[in-house]
Amino acid sequence: MIILGIILLVVGFLTGIGILWTIGIILLVIGLILWILGLVGHAVGGRRHYW
Repeated sequence: MIILGIILLVVGFLTGIGILWTIGIILLVIGLILWILGLVGHAVGGRRHYW
């Protein structure tokens, strides 16, 4: 999810499409939150690890 967010950010920036930029930011933030929750030991979606 983090990688997809970064890809959408880059594509949105290069093409000037604002919706891709916005979706990329949202996916990046959600991916980082899930990653941090997985690092501290919280079960995310019933899983002990999120990758």
